[in-house]
Amino acid sequence: MAEARDISILSFGDLDGWAEDDHHAALEVFRSTCMDLDAPDWRTLCTLAADAADARAYFELFFAPVLIRDGAEPLFTGYFEPELRAAAEPDEVYRYPVYRVPPELGDVPWLTRREIEESGILADRGLEIGWVSDPVELFFLQIQGSGRLRMADGRVVRLGYGGANGRPYSSIGQELVKRGIYEPHQVSADVIRSWVRRNPDDGQDLLWTNDSYVFFREIGEVPLSKGPLGAMNRSITAGRSVAVDPSIVPLGAPVWLEKDGADPMRRLMVAQDTGSAIKGAQRADIFYGTGRRAGLEAGRIRDGGRMVVLLPIQRAWALLPETV
Repeated sequence: MAEARDISILSFGDLDGWAEDDHHAALEVFRSTCMDLDAPDWRTLCTLAADAADARAYFELFFAPVLIRDGAEPLFTGYFEPELRAAAEPDEVYRYPVYRVPPELGDVPWLTRREIEESGILADRGLEIGWVSDPVELFFLQIQGSGRLRMADGRVVRLGYGGANGRPYSSIGQELVKRGIYEPHQVSADVIRSWVRRNPDDGQDLLWTNDSYVFFREIGEVPLSKGPLGAMNRSITAGRSVAVDPSIVPLGAPVWLEKDGADPMRRLMVAQDTGSAIKGAQRADIFYGTGRRAGLEAGRIRDGGRMVVLLPIQRAWALLPETV
Protein backbone atom coordinates (compact mmCIF):
# COMPACT_ATOMS: atom_id res chain seq x y z
CA MET A 1 0.00 0.00 0.00
CA ALA A 2 1.43 3.40 -1.01
CA GLU A 3 2.25 5.89 1.70
CA ALA A 4 -0.12 8.87 1.97
CA ARG A 5 1.56 12.04 0.78
CA ASP A 6 1.32 15.45 2.37
CA ILE A 7 1.65 18.13 -0.33
CA SER A 8 2.16 21.84 0.33
CA ILE A 9 2.78 24.71 -2.06
CA LEU A 10 5.34 27.13 -0.70
CA SER A 11 6.55 30.56 -1.73
CA PHE A 12 10.11 31.20 -2.88
CA GLY A 13 10.54 33.26 0.28
CA ASP A 14 10.08 30.02 2.24
CA LEU A 15 13.22 28.51 0.68
CA ASP A 16 16.20 28.96 2.97
CA GLY A 17 19.06 30.58 1.03
CA TRP A 18 17.14 30.89 -2.24
CA ALA A 19 18.29 34.45 -3.00
CA GLU A 20 21.97 33.60 -2.50
CA ASP A 21 22.20 30.68 -4.94
CA ASP A 22 23.67 30.74 -8.46
CA HIS A 23 20.41 30.36 -10.37
CA HIS A 24 22.13 30.69 -13.74
CA ALA A 25 24.23 27.57 -13.05
CA ALA A 26 21.05 25.66 -12.23
CA LEU A 27 19.31 26.99 -15.36
CA GLU A 28 22.17 25.72 -17.54
CA VAL A 29 21.76 22.24 -16.09
CA PHE A 30 17.98 22.39 -16.47
CA ARG A 31 18.42 23.34 -20.16
CA SER A 32 20.60 20.27 -20.73
CA THR A 33 17.70 17.85 -20.23
CA CYS A 34 14.44 19.82 -20.42
CA MET A 35 14.14 19.17 -24.17
CA ASP A 36 13.51 15.52 -23.30
CA LEU A 37 10.36 16.29 -21.29
CA ASP A 38 7.30 15.40 -23.37
CA ALA A 39 4.40 17.10 -21.57
CA PRO A 40 3.26 20.36 -23.23
CA ASP A 41 3.71 22.51 -20.10
CA TRP A 42 7.28 21.30 -19.62
CA ARG A 43 8.09 21.79 -23.31
CA THR A 44 6.80 25.36 -23.16
CA LEU A 45 8.96 26.11 -20.13
CA CYS A 46 11.97 24.57 -21.87
CA THR A 47 11.46 26.86 -24.86
CA LEU A 48 11.25 29.86 -22.55
CA ALA A 49 14.38 28.72 -20.70
CA ALA A 50 16.44 28.98 -23.88
CA ASP A 51 16.02 32.77 -23.94
CA ALA A 52 15.83 33.47 -20.21
CA ALA A 53 18.29 36.24 -19.33
CA ASP A 54 17.43 36.44 -15.62
CA ALA A 55 17.58 32.87 -14.27
CA ARG A 56 16.11 33.64 -10.85
CA ALA A 57 13.20 35.54 -12.36
CA TYR A 58 12.57 32.69 -14.79
CA PHE A 59 12.16 30.13 -12.01
CA GLU A 60 10.08 32.45 -9.83
CA LEU A 61 7.76 33.41 -12.69
CA PHE A 62 7.01 29.98 -14.16
CA PHE A 63 7.37 27.50 -11.27
CA ALA A 64 5.82 26.83 -7.88
CA PRO A 65 7.81 25.24 -5.01
CA VAL A 66 6.08 22.04 -3.89
CA LEU A 67 6.96 20.25 -0.66
CA ILE A 68 6.02 16.56 -0.78
CA ARG A 69 6.23 14.40 2.35
CA ASP A 70 5.41 10.72 2.72
CA GLY A 71 6.10 10.19 6.42
CA ALA A 72 9.68 8.94 6.00
CA GLU A 73 12.59 10.84 7.49
CA PRO A 74 14.47 12.96 4.92
CA LEU A 75 17.78 11.43 3.85
CA PHE A 76 20.34 12.92 1.49
CA THR A 77 23.43 10.99 0.44
CA GLY A 78 26.13 11.45 -2.20
CA TYR A 79 27.41 9.49 -5.16
CA PHE A 80 30.21 9.88 -7.68
CA GLU A 81 31.82 8.49 -10.82
CA PRO A 82 34.68 6.17 -9.75
CA GLU A 83 37.88 5.98 -11.74
CA LEU A 84 39.74 2.68 -11.33
CA ARG A 85 43.11 1.61 -12.66
CA ALA A 86 42.61 -1.37 -14.92
CA ALA A 87 44.17 -3.67 -17.50
CA ALA A 88 42.88 -5.09 -20.75
CA GLU A 89 44.10 -8.58 -19.80
CA PRO A 90 44.28 -10.26 -16.38
CA ASP A 91 47.54 -10.75 -14.49
CA GLU A 92 48.62 -11.28 -10.87
CA VAL A 93 47.50 -7.75 -9.92
CA TYR A 94 44.47 -7.14 -12.12
CA ARG A 95 42.37 -10.22 -11.37
CA TYR A 96 38.78 -8.99 -11.00
CA PRO A 97 36.70 -8.65 -14.18
CA VAL A 98 34.30 -5.84 -15.07
CA TYR A 99 31.56 -7.53 -17.09
CA ARG A 100 29.26 -6.37 -19.85
CA VAL A 101 25.71 -7.78 -20.00
CA PRO A 102 25.56 -11.54 -20.70
CA PRO A 103 23.17 -12.44 -23.53
CA GLU A 104 21.10 -14.78 -21.36
CA LEU A 105 20.18 -12.01 -18.90
CA GLY A 106 16.41 -11.64 -19.18
CA ASP A 107 13.63 -9.80 -17.43
CA VAL A 108 13.32 -12.27 -14.57
CA PRO A 109 15.68 -12.35 -11.57
CA TRP A 110 18.93 -14.08 -12.48
CA LEU A 111 21.72 -15.52 -10.32
CA THR A 112 22.69 -13.74 -7.11
CA ARG A 113 26.02 -11.95 -6.68
CA ARG A 114 27.41 -14.93 -4.79
CA GLU A 115 26.21 -17.42 -7.41
CA ILE A 116 27.70 -15.37 -10.23
CA GLU A 117 31.10 -15.08 -8.56
CA GLU A 118 31.32 -18.62 -7.18
CA SER A 119 30.10 -20.39 -10.30
CA GLY A 120 32.38 -18.60 -12.77
CA ILE A 121 29.49 -18.63 -15.23
CA LEU A 122 30.70 -15.44 -16.93
CA ALA A 123 34.35 -16.41 -17.26
CA ASP A 124 36.15 -16.94 -20.59
CA ARG A 125 33.23 -15.76 -22.71
CA GLY A 126 34.63 -12.45 -23.92
CA LEU A 127 32.35 -10.46 -21.64
CA GLU A 128 35.20 -8.71 -19.81
CA ILE A 129 35.51 -4.97 -20.48
CA GLY A 130 38.63 -4.80 -18.31
CA TRP A 131 40.23 -6.11 -15.14
CA VAL A 132 40.73 -4.26 -11.84
CA SER A 133 42.89 -5.00 -8.83
CA ASP A 134 40.46 -4.57 -5.95
CA PRO A 135 37.14 -6.42 -5.48
CA VAL A 136 35.95 -3.78 -3.02
CA GLU A 137 36.42 -0.98 -5.55
CA LEU A 138 34.64 -3.12 -8.15
CA PHE A 139 31.76 -3.57 -5.71
CA PHE A 140 31.48 0.20 -5.21
CA LEU A 141 31.73 0.75 -8.96
CA GLN A 142 28.62 -1.40 -9.30
CA ILE A 143 26.82 0.55 -6.60
CA GLN A 144 27.56 3.84 -8.39
CA GLY A 145 26.41 2.33 -11.70
CA SER A 146 28.94 4.17 -13.88
CA GLY A 147 32.63 4.95 -13.87
CA ARG A 148 35.91 5.08 -15.74
CA LEU A 149 38.67 2.54 -16.23
CA ARG A 150 42.12 4.09 -16.66
CA MET A 151 43.92 1.39 -18.60
CA ALA A 152 47.62 0.59 -18.28
CA ASP A 153 48.16 1.66 -21.90
CA GLY A 154 46.83 5.16 -21.19
CA ARG A 155 43.33 4.71 -22.58
CA VAL A 156 40.31 5.72 -20.51
CA VAL A 157 37.26 3.51 -20.93
CA ARG A 158 34.03 5.09 -19.81
CA LEU A 159 31.44 2.76 -18.31
CA GLY A 160 27.70 3.21 -18.25
CA TYR A 161 25.01 1.13 -16.61
CA GLY A 162 24.27 -1.86 -18.82
CA GLY A 163 21.84 -3.93 -16.74
CA ALA A 164 21.49 -5.91 -13.54
CA ASN A 165 20.61 -9.39 -12.36
CA GLY A 166 17.20 -8.33 -11.09
CA ARG A 167 17.98 -9.11 -7.47
CA PRO A 168 17.16 -6.58 -4.72
CA TYR A 169 19.85 -4.20 -3.52
CA SER A 170 20.75 -4.34 0.16
CA SER A 171 23.11 -2.01 2.01
CA ILE A 172 26.30 -3.60 3.33
CA GLY A 173 26.69 -0.60 5.62
CA GLN A 174 23.40 -1.46 7.27
CA GLU A 175 24.55 -5.09 7.47
CA LEU A 176 27.65 -4.02 9.42
CA VAL A 177 25.37 -2.16 11.85
CA LYS A 178 23.06 -5.17 12.09
CA ARG A 179 26.03 -7.38 12.99
CA GLY A 180 27.00 -4.97 15.77
CA ILE A 181 30.34 -4.06 14.19
CA TYR A 182 29.61 -0.33 13.85
CA GLU A 183 27.07 2.22 14.96
CA PRO A 184 25.06 3.90 12.18
CA HIS A 185 26.90 7.22 12.49
CA GLN A 186 30.26 5.46 12.05
CA VAL A 187 29.52 3.87 8.69
CA SER A 188 30.93 5.42 5.52
CA ALA A 189 32.30 4.10 2.24
CA ASP A 190 35.87 4.40 3.54
CA VAL A 191 35.02 2.57 6.76
CA ILE A 192 33.46 -0.26 4.73
CA ARG A 193 36.51 -0.46 2.44
CA SER A 194 38.90 -0.64 5.37
CA TRP A 195 36.90 -3.29 7.22
CA VAL A 196 36.58 -5.57 4.17
CA ARG A 197 40.30 -5.31 3.44
CA ARG A 198 41.20 -6.10 7.06
CA ASN A 199 38.80 -9.04 7.13
CA PRO A 200 39.01 -10.64 3.66
CA ASP A 201 36.97 -13.77 4.42
CA ASP A 202 34.24 -12.06 6.41
CA GLY A 203 34.51 -9.17 3.97
CA GLN A 204 33.70 -11.40 1.04
CA ASP A 205 30.72 -12.76 2.94
CA LEU A 206 29.62 -9.18 3.63
CA LEU A 207 29.75 -8.25 -0.06
CA TRP A 208 27.71 -11.33 -0.90
CA THR A 209 24.87 -10.16 1.36
CA ASN A 210 24.01 -7.72 -1.43
CA ASP A 211 22.43 -10.00 -4.06
CA SER A 212 22.35 -7.26 -6.69
CA TYR A 213 24.97 -7.43 -9.45
CA VAL A 214 25.46 -4.69 -12.07
CA PHE A 215 26.77 -5.07 -15.60
CA PHE A 216 28.27 -2.27 -17.69
CA ARG A 217 28.47 -1.00 -21.24
CA GLU A 218 31.20 1.06 -22.84
CA ILE A 219 30.26 4.70 -23.43
CA GLY A 220 32.11 6.23 -26.34
CA GLU A 221 30.00 9.25 -27.26
CA VAL A 222 30.46 11.32 -24.07
CA PRO A 223 33.61 13.48 -23.81
CA LEU A 224 35.67 12.85 -20.68
CA SER A 225 35.25 16.52 -19.79
CA LYS A 226 31.55 15.91 -19.18
CA GLY A 227 29.87 13.94 -16.41
CA PRO A 228 28.53 10.40 -16.77
CA LEU A 229 25.15 9.65 -18.29
CA GLY A 230 22.25 9.78 -15.87
CA ALA A 231 18.84 8.17 -16.13
CA MET A 232 17.84 10.65 -18.85
CA ASN A 233 20.78 9.46 -20.98
CA ARG A 234 22.39 12.90 -20.71
CA SER A 235 25.53 13.94 -18.86
CA ILE A 236 24.98 14.93 -15.25
CA THR A 237 26.71 17.82 -13.48
CA ALA A 238 28.67 17.74 -10.22
CA GLY A 239 26.93 19.72 -7.50
CA ARG A 240 23.83 20.39 -9.60
CA SER A 241 22.42 16.93 -10.47
CA VAL A 242 20.56 14.67 -8.05
CA ALA A 243 19.12 11.18 -8.20
CA VAL A 244 15.51 10.97 -7.02
CA ASP A 245 12.55 8.63 -6.87
CA PRO A 246 10.95 9.21 -10.30
CA SER A 247 7.59 7.87 -9.12
CA ILE A 248 7.35 11.06 -7.03
CA VAL A 249 9.72 13.62 -8.56
CA PRO A 250 9.60 14.01 -12.37
CA LEU A 251 12.98 13.45 -14.03
CA GLY A 252 14.18 16.76 -15.41
CA ALA A 253 12.42 18.85 -12.74
CA PRO A 254 14.34 21.49 -10.76
CA VAL A 255 14.55 20.70 -7.05
CA TRP A 256 15.55 22.98 -4.21
CA LEU A 257 17.74 21.12 -1.73
CA GLU A 258 18.26 22.14 1.89
CA LYS A 259 20.76 19.59 3.14
CA ASP A 260 21.86 19.88 6.76
CA GLY A 261 24.83 18.21 8.46
CA ALA A 262 28.49 19.16 8.74
CA ASP A 263 28.55 20.54 5.19
CA PRO A 264 25.15 22.20 4.76
CA MET A 265 23.90 22.84 1.25
CA ARG A 266 21.24 25.25 0.01
CA ARG A 267 21.09 24.84 -3.74
CA LEU A 268 18.87 24.62 -6.79
CA MET A 269 19.55 21.34 -8.56
CA VAL A 270 17.95 19.20 -11.28
CA ALA A 271 16.52 15.69 -10.88
CA GLN A 272 18.44 13.90 -13.65
CA ASP A 273 19.14 10.45 -12.24
CA THR A 274 17.69 7.55 -10.26
CA GLY A 275 19.03 4.76 -8.08
CA SER A 276 17.79 1.47 -6.66
CA ALA A 277 18.21 2.76 -3.10
CA ILE A 278 16.58 6.14 -3.80
CA LYS A 279 12.97 5.68 -2.73
CA GLY A 280 10.67 8.24 -1.15
CA ALA A 281 9.56 11.85 -1.37
CA GLN A 282 12.40 13.20 0.76
CA ARG A 283 15.21 10.97 -0.50
CA ALA A 284 17.92 12.17 -2.88
CA ASP A 285 21.47 11.29 -3.92
CA ILE A 286 23.73 14.23 -4.81
CA PHE A 287 26.27 13.80 -7.61
CA TYR A 288 29.70 14.98 -6.43
CA GLY A 289 31.80 14.41 -9.55
CA THR A 290 34.53 12.04 -10.76
CA GLY A 291 37.47 10.40 -9.01
CA ARG A 292 38.70 9.66 -5.53
CA ARG A 293 38.28 13.13 -4.05
CA ALA A 294 34.65 13.24 -5.16
CA GLY A 295 34.24 9.74 -3.76
CA LEU A 296 35.61 10.73 -0.37
CA GLU A 297 33.26 13.69 -0.21
CA ALA A 298 30.23 11.74 -1.38
CA GLY A 299 30.92 8.86 1.00
CA ARG A 300 30.65 11.12 4.05
CA ILE A 301 27.21 12.43 3.20
CA ARG A 302 24.26 11.07 5.14
CA ASP A 303 22.21 14.04 6.24
CA GLY A 304 18.70 15.25 6.84
CA GLY A 305 17.06 18.40 5.60
CA ARG A 306 14.36 19.17 3.08
CA MET A 307 13.79 18.83 -0.67
CA VAL A 308 11.28 21.01 -2.53
CA VAL A 309 10.28 20.25 -6.12
CA LEU A 310 9.75 23.12 -8.57
CA LEU A 311 6.81 22.31 -10.84
CA PRO A 312 4.96 24.26 -13.55
CA ILE A 313 2.40 26.35 -11.69
CA GLN A 314 -0.78 24.70 -12.99
CA ARG A 315 0.72 21.24 -12.46
CA ALA A 316 1.63 22.16 -8.87
CA TRP A 317 -1.86 23.36 -7.95
CA ALA A 318 -3.42 20.28 -9.56
CA LEU A 319 -1.61 18.12 -6.97
CA LEU A 320 -3.55 19.61 -4.08
CA PRO A 321 -6.57 17.61 -2.87
CA GLU A 322 -9.96 19.03 -3.73
CA THR A 323 -11.79 20.74 -0.90
CA VAL A 324 -15.53 20.88 -0.48
